[in-house]
Formats: sequence, structure tokens, C-alpha cells
Amino acid sequence: MKRHLSRLVLWGIFGYLLVKSCLGFEEIASGTGTAWGAYSIKWGLGYLIFVLICVSLFVLLGAVLWRREKLDATFEKSIQFRERLGNARWLLVAILFIVPIWYFQYTPWGVVFKDIYIRSLVWLIVVLLLTFLLKRGNAVFGWPELLIALLITSSGFVIAVPFMSVTDYPFALGWSEGNRLWDYSIMFGRNVYDYPAGASIPVLLDTGRQLVGGLPFLLKGLSIEAERFWIALTVVLPYFLLGLAAFRFVRADWKAWLLASLWVVIFLKQGPIHPPLVLIAAIVALAWRGSYWCAIPLMIAAGYFAQTGRFTWAFAPAMWIVMLEFVSASFSDRKTGSVIWTRSISLGLAGLVGAFVLSSVISIPHNDVQASDPITEANTVPLVTTPTATQAVQVPTANPSSIPEQPSAPTFIDSIIEAVTIQPLLWYRLLPNATYGIGILAGLLIATLSLIAVLIYLFASNIWTLNRLQALVVIGALFAFLVVGLIASTKIGGGGDLHNMDMFLIGLVFTAVIAWHRGGREWLGNINLSPLWIKLVLVLLFAIPGFQPLTAMRSYSFDEDLPWLRVLTDAAPKSTLDMLPSHQVTDEALEAIRSEVARVRSQGGEVLFMDQRQLLTFGYVRDVPLIPEYEKKMLMNEALSANSTYFKPFYADLAAQRFALIITDPLRTPIKDSSYQFGEENNAWVTWVSNPVLCYYEEKDTLKEVNVQLLVPKHDAVDCSGQLPRELQP
Repeated sequence: MKRHLSRLVLWGIFGYLLVKSCLGFEEIASGTGTAWGAYSIKWGLGYLIFVLICVSLFVLLGAVLWRREKLDATFEKSIQFRERLGNARWLLVAILFIVPIWYFQYTPWGVVFKDIYIRSLVWLIVVLLLTFLLKRGNAVFGWPELLIALLITSSGFVIAVPFMSVTDYPFALGWSEGNRLWDYSIMFGRNVYDYPAGASIPVLLDTGRQLVGGLPFLLKGLSIEAERFWIALTVVLPYFLLGLAAFRFVRADWKAWLLASLWVVIFLKQGPIHPPLVLIAAIVALAWRGSYWCAIPLMIAAGYFAQTGRFTWAFAPAMWIVMLEFVSASFSDRKTGSVIWTRSISLGLAGLVGAFVLSSVISIPHNDVQASDPITEANTVPLVTTPTATQAVQVPTANPSSIPEQPSAPTFIDSIIEAVTIQPLLWYRLLPNATYGIGILAGLLIATLSLIAVLIYLFASNIWTLNRLQALVVIGALFAFLVVGLIASTKIGGGGDLHNMDMFLIGLVFTAVIAWHRGGREWLGNINLSPLWIKLVLVLLFAIPGFQPLTAMRSYSFDEDLPWLRVLTDAAPKSTLDMLPSHQVTDEALEAIRSEVARVRSQGGEVLFMDQRQLLTFGYVRDVPLIPEYEKKMLMNEALSANSTYFKPFYADLAAQRFALIITDPLRTPIKDSSYQFGEENNAWVTWVSNPVLCYYEEKDTLKEVNVQLLVPKHDAVDCSGQLPRELQP
């Protein structure tokens, strides 16, 4: 009875997916013509064929579940066909792996077939075909092969999505993407700017991300497309390197090593996590079980880079290495226990020495950025996903006397207090909200529950054994990371994804690595012997990370196909479907900006690139002296902190009409509440930036297609005191 019920549930779920897929296809086909009602002949036939395929699949699954013996001959022929393929089956595996990614991400059909049920059905069919091809012997399918097929397809989706942003389009792809490219250029490529060689250029970005993102600027003539390709690599490759380092002890079995490393990629990309912290975690993984002469320097380096990258990371390397060394050890006797204690404490202390001693000796200026940027979102709509910082950054202005006196360097405790108090904490973002639909808590639960369930199962089944102190170390460290991540996620400017849960997610990965080495690998190799429910949990563990990337894949480069794409997607007549503008429109926008800049420069005026600074970085606009202050992300950061000291020089420069031209994204002034995505951030921007700027300056031109606005000083004198933030009003 129980078996029949489970079969019925499976059949019902599959039937629901098929019905929803047919409805999604019907929505696409409807409205394409007048034949057969609202269908064109071509799309009507296509819809009919799709329905017949879905019905056939439903009947086939029913036959497999209840009349399998009648299909034995068919299955036998299929197995014989597979065996005759020999090594040619790997070509089929490669094709099945590549085709869905290519179709959804690199053809215009990815815009049409965006229905999640259709995509899920395609994914399911691909996984089943791959499972069949990967299986050896006399069986058609197998659980290990199914899990491998899920893992590699999820990995393909996760790895492919960042490369959607690889384009030669010169304008920003998201709210801060263009200016972030400018940030990356400063460390190694500042020579491309017209700016005094000895003067510092303030950048709202930690040193680690500047280093990782800026390496290509060591090459002369770097293109924006090449830099975007590098950025896409940096949001994938560090995760894979961490996996290789953590699972390096099984490298003799290269297949297991590769698959385990791919799992690290897809699990951590659910954050996502800034590449510098992932690389720091990789250093910690290399120190684990390494010889002292190698492990100690590695831990000092890990602690140093963590502290100089972001002060909230300072304790992470030490805590991770203690987890790895202490919890992975087997306390077989007193002598062994003494060695484990000594090694765990010494390596943990080495991490703290790097964080708090070496960093005080070798100091690198940095900002603690608490949010990620939508660099992979290839659209031209301004996104209010903004970086924030824990410390106010004083920026030089045209009037040296207006520069506030620099405070003394804060202590670590001061930094913590300031981080918690300088900007509001929006606790409601832990729950479902407009900024992050399901909320941080639910999102974190979806991302991690399947892994936590597997770990609990391994522990409860005595597959992975821990003593009480080891269990306390794991639970205590993860709880500490969880609390810090939840608090950081509620800071204004954050809470749009799980990236502030970075230390917790990496801690979970290290816990899984320990469990893998202490019995998990052998258990996974014999997964057929495990209960059905834990097999299904593993399916979720590998499938959930691939679900969001599967929905995100699409192309943005088919502007010429907009007429028929609008029909198939039921888009509004003038909808751009977020497509990038054509080359002609882009070139015209660039020419308009160049002409206006040339006019201003011929009159000796200053040009402030508040936004779109990548146009200077990659030479789209030349012969413009750089004005480094008043960059958009920095303005937003200080607006979130209501830093009136920072804004006084800015407003003075606006009142004096210092800038003959300001280039920005279109400034808007509506006030929103928390029912809107990033409503509080929008209001801070409007209050501290949009209202004052638009009081002193007026629109010269708005290039809507590329999301750029050109502002010039107002001719008539105006009293803008009423448009300034309340803190600065008379």
C-alpha cells in the first residue's frame, strides 16, 4: 500500500508539471495568429505536438510505475543500444549538457520559453537522459547516476549565468556595475585617467575585491568585454578552487574530487559570496592537515587578508581551522588528543595573529562593504541594490578647508559598535518583504535545510561520529556565524540576498567536508542502501541551487528580434524586454555624451561622472580630468548613514555650480515605503542626493535607451535650503 501511494504521488507531481507546462506553452502560442482561434498555423501545430508529447510522457511514466514488466523488452533494447555506443555516449552527454544552456541563454528563444514549468520539464528530461547514459550494466537508471546528472546540470546553470554579462556594451548593466568596473581599475590601471599621479583616489571597495577584479588592468588596452569576462570568472573560479582545496585528499579519485568541488560551487553560489572571502577559505582549507611549516604561514596570511578585507571576517579563518582540525580528528588515545589540541589551538592563534597583529603592522586602507552589486543582471533598469560601508569615507573636494579632520583609527570594538549603530537595522527583512520576496530566514532555510538534514542523518546513523566537545565546536561556530550574518543582512542597503550569510555558508561547507572524510564518502558510494527519503533529500541538495539560475538564463542581445518576441511574450507594444540597445542607438548615445562633454571642456568647465565612470576607464570618453569624489555608490553609502559632514562640501559645490556637466543615471524623487523593493534605500537617495542635485541642476538630456541623464546648472539663482536634508536645513 505504501509503495502504491508513493507511486501515485510521483505520478501526480509529474502530471501537475506536465499540465502547467502545457498551459505555459499555450500562453506563448496564443495570440500569434487567427487560425484555430488565436493561433497561427505554425504555433498551433507546435502547441498540439507539445500536448501530445506531454500526454505520452504521462502515460509512459504510468506504465513504468505499474506495468513495468511490459516494458522489459524495450528497456533491454535501450540498454543494448547504450552499450553499443561505447565512448560515443560521452559525446551525447556533452550535447545534452550544453544544449539547454545554449538554448536558454544564447538564443532569443530563451526569452520566449521563460516559463519555469517548461524549463523544469526540459531539465527533468535532460537529467533522465543523462542518468540513462551514465549508467553502466544491465539497469536503465541508478540513484548514483541520477545524483551525478543533477549535480553537473545544476553546475552548468550556476556557472553559465555570470557570463550573461559578458558583452562589449559600453554602458552599465545594473545600478552600480559600471562604476564597479571603475573601482576595479584603480589599483593597477589608474594611469588611464587624467589625474595627478601622487594623489589618492578613494574607492568604496575592500582591497581584496580591488585586487581580484583589477588584475586584468595590468594589461594595456583592456576592453570592457574582457574585463566583464574576467569578473564572470572571478565569481565562479574561487568557489571551485575552494572545493579542490577542501577535497584534495581524494584527488586520486579525480571524478569524486571534481564532483565534490562542483558541489561547493553550486552550494556557495546561493549566497553569493564575495570572491576574496572564498579565496581566504581556500587558504584555510590548504592549511588543514598540512605540515606546520606550511600551515602556520598560511593561517597568518588568511587572518591578515580577512581583516584587511572586512573587519567582520577577522575571526572567520581561526574559527574555520579549529573546526577542520579539531572536529575532523579521531581522539583514539590521550597522546593523539594532545596533538590535536595543540595543533588546533596553534593554527587558530596563527589566524588571529594575522588578523590583529600583522594587520596592525602592515596596514592597507579599506572599506567594509556590506552588500553585493548586481553585476550579473544584464539590464539597463537602475537597480537599487547598493553597497554600504561601516565607516564614513572622507573624500577630498575642491575646497581643502572643507575637508573634515580625519579621526584616529578605530579599535576593533569601536568598529563593531559603529557597524551596528551607524546605519539602521531593518529587521523585517528577515521575513517576507518586497526587497527579498521570501525573506532572509526562509531563503536561508531553503538553501541549507537539505544539507543540514543530510548532516543530521549521518550523525544520527553513526556514519559520522563526533564526541560532545566536537559537536559543541561545530554548533557553536555555526551559531556565531549565523548570528553575525543575520544582523548584517538587516542593515539598510543589504537584505537583498544571502551574501551576508557568507561565513555561515562556508562553515556549513567545511562541516560537510569533515563529514565526507569521516564516513560520508563511503555512505554516498552506497546510496542505494539508504532510505528513500534521504535519497530525495540529496536530490533537493543538488537541484535547489540550480533552480534560480535555470530561471535566470536568457539573452539580452537580440534587439532586432523585438517585434516577434513581443508577440510571443505578450509584451507591451513598446516594451524592450530588457534587451540591450542596438549598436546604432548605443553609438548615438555615446556621440551625444561626447559632444556635450567636448562643449563643456572647450569652455573650461568640469565634468562629474557621478555614474557611468567605466566610459572613462575604457576610453569611450577621453580628455576629461577625473573628479574622483561624489561617486554614486559612495554618495549612497553616506546617504544611508545620514552623514551630514560628508554632504556639506557636496552641497557647497552644487550651490557654487562647480560642475558644468553631471553625468548620472536618471534621478527621480518619489518617496516609497517598505512595500517597495529597497524602499528605505530609495528614500535615503532621494533625500540626500536626488532632491538637492535636481534643485541646483536641471536636465539637459535624458538618454532613456542607455539609462543616462545629463544635468547642467540652472541659469536662475534658486534657494535650495528647503530641498536639503532636515539635518542641514537652516
